[in-house]
Amino acid sequence: MAGKVAERRVALRVALIDAAEAEIEAGGLSALKARDLAKQVGCSIGAIYNVFDDLHGLVLEVSGRTFKKLGAAVSASYDGTEPPRARLILMSNAYLYFAAAHPRLWRALFDVQMPTDGPVPEWYLTSLGRLFANIRAPLGELYPDMDDDALGLMTRAMFSAVHGIVLLGLENRVSGVPAEHIRVMIAQVLSRIGPELPE
Repeated sequence: MAGKVAERRVALRVALIDAAEAEIEAGGLSALKARDLAKQVGCSIGAIYNVFDDLHGLVLEVSGRTFKKLGAAVSASYDGTEPPRARLILMSNAYLYFAAAHPRLWRALFDVQMPTDGPVPEWYLTSLGRLFANIRAPLGELYPDMDDDALGLMTRAMFSAVHGIVLLGLENRVSGVPAEHIRVMIAQVLSRIGPELPE
């Protein structure tokens, strides 16, 4: 009996994450309502809180999935034989394509509130670490004499720069560029980093 209860709990958990993911993709974080989720998966509202402490915990699970998909898309965008600048541009384009294809799930990664009075979830740190490792490798090739701390800071700066270009462009902000020019802007920025290469 205990085994069947555990199985039902796992099945409900997966169904709720699936439903929440679909809701966020369709309408953003603000579209997520416990009543709607309960109706979709065929459970009571109270059953949701038997599986998750609150909706925030459910959103974190969805974000964990999204981060894995984003990381996989970035990792698949290059094979490691490209020159470092070209690799950075390929990764940045993959980031852009993912954000454009899944704008609300992508935004939820950064809109979800992380705990300020406790540890950040391990999955978030792991996923972020993998994403940063993709960026750090070609930067290390461009700046072989840079120490680890400086290279870590450069990695975060590079991510922030690309993220900002993508965010402002996709949201049509005045300070951004039209969506069709985002790739060009990314290439213009990334093609100029690092030392000058010999002719």
